[in-house]
Amino acid sequence: MSDEKILIVDDEQNIVELIKFNLESSGYNVLCAYNGQDAVDIAKKEQPSLILLDLMLPVKDGLEVCKEIRRDILISNTPIIMLTAKCEELDKILGLELGADDYITKPFSVRELIARVKAILRRTQYSNNNHNSFTIQNLSIDFSKHEVKKDGAIVDLTLKEFELLEHLVKNRGKVLTRDVLLDKIWGYEYIGETRTVDVHIRHLRKKIEDDDSKPKLIETIRGIGYRFSEH
Repeated sequence: MSDEKILIVDDEQNIVELIKFNLESSGYNVLCAYNGQDAVDIAKKEQPSLILLDLMLPVKDGLEVCKEIRRDILISNTPIIMLTAKCEELDKILGLELGADDYITKPFSVRELIARVKAILRRTQYSNNNHNSFTIQNLSIDFSKHEVKKDGAIVDLTLKEFELLEHLVKNRGKVLTRDVLLDKIWGYEYIGETRTVDVHIRHLRKKIEDDDSKPKLIETIRGIGYRFSEH
């Protein structure tokens, strides 16, 4: 049995039971919540390794749950995968804007969901064990601590923002297409969803650039993708 705890948040009991069974069969410890308030309470108490979060919830909706988790210093970096029946792009982008790391639309393949869970947990473990650092201008990154500082102050990044920055930095000077970034960071193909990268790049720039309207660290290569500056 793995030491990793996964919190499932969904008001549909049959879906919770299905996911719970498959996660436990894969060796994970599983926690369950059926409304938004319980989800926040359990997350704060148990500090799970990952949260599967439905958007349409009683008491408090998934977007509000996501915001509360990102505001709590003890669990702010917890990876969140949104589960939603909504297929509109706006809902997906809004969830990513609020700090979700990934999303999957119902109905979904359980095998795909488990694969995404494993991929995110692997990347989290890699980030925690990768002992090296990097400094450029007024920005410093400690990969082993999963920590970014600007002018000596800690910059609060989500898991996906950190992974994106890490990949850009370790390939600095090289132009990376949106499709490559999707594959490397999300671990699977987001067909037609390259805006996912743009959303995270925009958030990242706001946090690390001196002037995000005139970025000097993360350059946009028009029509291709992005490049992290070598200077």
